[in-house]
Amino acid sequence: MMTPKQFLAQCAARNNAEWCAAMSRSHDLASEFEAQAWAAPTRTPLYYPDAVTLIPGADPVALAARIDTAVPGASIKDSFADLDLTEAGFQVLFEAQWIHRPASAPIIPSGPAWHVAGDPDELRAWALAWDDGEGNAGLFRPELLDDPATFVLAGHSSGGRVIAGAVASRSDQVVGISNVFALDGGPEAAWPLVLDAVHRLFPTLPVVGYEHGDDLAAAVRHGFEPVGPLRIWLHG
Repeated sequence: MMTPKQFLAQCAARNNAEWCAAMSRSHDLASEFEAQAWAAPTRTPLYYPDAVTLIPGADPVALAARIDTAVPGASIKDSFADLDLTEAGFQVLFEAQWIHRPASAPIIPSGPAWHVAGDPDELRAWALAWDDGEGNAGLFRPELLDDPATFVLAGHSSGGRVIAGAVASRSDQVVGISNVFALDGGPEAAWPLVLDAVHRLFPTLPVVGYEHGDDLAAAVRHGFEPVGPLRIWLHG
């Protein structure tokens, strides 16, 4: 029988796969959900895996066969950290934890004003702040705004400049948070704003995501609990 934490980890994995599918669609890339995993047959956008397992014990051979390992950079999100993909030519890139925050957890109202980016100019301003000069702001394309389950949360300074934000991805049972940032103070400064926004948008939904290292510690300080491990595998 599945424990509550295992159920939440599975919900988080499915939510994350749906977000990866939305990001891929915005780049005009096809992908497919099957019982064991979501996968894209061609290389996905930068920072996004080519496959995400949806249940424990996925078949590693079948999983690797669904993605393009001939092109450098293939990666798989092993959502339950229970696969050995070394024979398929993968090595562990990093390990992380799925995280969960109940819908009933207390919210500290954030200082900066925020809204959901609603047009290409607002999305571009958000992406430039998120990127912080790395040259990858083009990852977030206007087509993403057409996805009904994707909400780009932008926090503003008093002068209207984007200074913090995240992406919220709504599923049936949870809302997933990714790409959390703040120009000053990092996740520690961003989480109050993000959680306030998510609570106002989805007051009845628990919040999930995944983090590791210092970012995981910051999430725990803001009311999240780890609910299960995951691994990112990189080919080559």
